[in-house]
Amino acid sequence: MTVWHWVRHGPTHAKTLLGWKDLPADLSDTAQIARLRAHLPDRSLLIASDLIRASATADAVQGPDHDRLPDTEQLREFDFGDWDGRHFSDVAATDPELSRAYWEQPGDTAPPGGESWNAAAARINAQVDRINADYPTAEVIAVAHIGVILTQVQRARAITAYDALAQSIDNLSCTRIVWTDGVPRLEQVNHCP
Repeated sequence: MTVWHWVRHGPTHAKTLLGWKDLPADLSDTAQIARLRAHLPDRSLLIASDLIRASATADAVQGPDHDRLPDTEQLREFDFGDWDGRHFSDVAATDPELSRAYWEQPGDTAPPGGESWNAAAARINAQVDRINADYPTAEVIAVAHIGVILTQVQRARAITAYDALAQSIDNLSCTRIVWTDGVPRLEQVNHCP
């Protein structure tokens, strides 16, 4: 049994689509970070996206008994390509049909120069599967992004990507998924300690 504790990075305060653009997180809410750290298991692996907002959040929640794995691009947020860093309304105005299809029928639709939901989910799922195979009895703290966590909620609930997009995942929240014999079970979602 591998238990994943998915932590969404601290807020960036960006008001735009934020994918692979590398903005820092605001980690000034030390009380919230302390509550989150206390909620997470002591003896565990810790892995993060290699984007600074996730990596720095992992640094902030890391405890003395956490075995830090290398940060990885496999846990990066969705690649929004040409839309990265642009406001939603700007994207909708310049690419109305494509942006509507991307959000209303997520799957194989991709932004120009970016990746689709299915492509991102395949990348993320492969990383989760590798960790599960390499550490079949571990507690894993994974600091990542809303899209990354939503792909795992989708997987655990066996729901559509569209339905997964309806789930809130707040900054500095924890979502716990337990893997037993290759089957995920969602135990806690968007918990803000």
